[in-house]
Amino acid sequence: MPPAETAIDEVRHPPWLYYAAGALALAMLTITLFGATIARGHQFAFDRAIMLAMREPENRRVPEGPVWLKQVMVDVTALGGSTVLTMIVIVTAGYLALRRHWLTFWLVLGGTISGSWAVGLIKTIVARPRPVLIDHLVEVWSASFPSGHAANSAIIYLTVTLLLMQIVESRTARWYMIAVAALLVTIIGVSRVYLGVHWPSDVLAGWSFGTLWALAWWSLGGWLRLRRLEMGRLAIRPA
Repeated sequence: MPPAETAIDEVRHPPWLYYAAGALALAMLTITLFGATIARGHQFAFDRAIMLAMREPENRRVPEGPVWLKQVMVDVTALGGSTVLTMIVIVTAGYLALRRHWLTFWLVLGGTISGSWAVGLIKTIVARPRPVLIDHLVEVWSASFPSGHAANSAIIYLTVTLLLMQIVESRTARWYMIAVAALLVTIIGVSRVYLGVHWPSDVLAGWSFGTLWALAWWSLGGWLRLRRLEMGRLAIRPA
């Protein structure tokens, strides 16, 4: 291929593999910096301020807001639990298998499973205790950093959405999908702080890590699709 054509082709096709590597590296750097700071015993001032704002000033056992808000937050937080997220992955993988979208199928499984494993490993390494500043409104037992609900919901909802967007033709449908995924990830993270089981910094770290992880797999998917397209063109090119 002449040099001019090569240059044009590189401009037309973004360097997806570099984007994937960059997003993954940034995800690991972000979570490492957060974790190292917390492991040294540093406390963020905004953590305490935000958590106290979630409770009545006179009684930290009583959450702010109307009576029904507590149950809403309990229901919302379940959307980021392991049971619901596992069901989301299984249902999505089943649909992709039925439609024979095998590349997206394996990317969804690879991205979500590896991301959840990474979150569990980080929790074990950092081992941050749960906040005791205000009462917990739900039972918890694992370490606090990063928020598993925030990180895993970002990993799974965003990874699934971004990869499905690569095979969905309707632009309106793609915007709708990403808006719903972003809303779910946001309210799940907020619910963890409201329920008193995570510091805001736990949630911020989970959001950051999960979003960057999803972008890494989205970029990897773009690179693999481009490679497959190029190989297909070579296969049908006349000798």
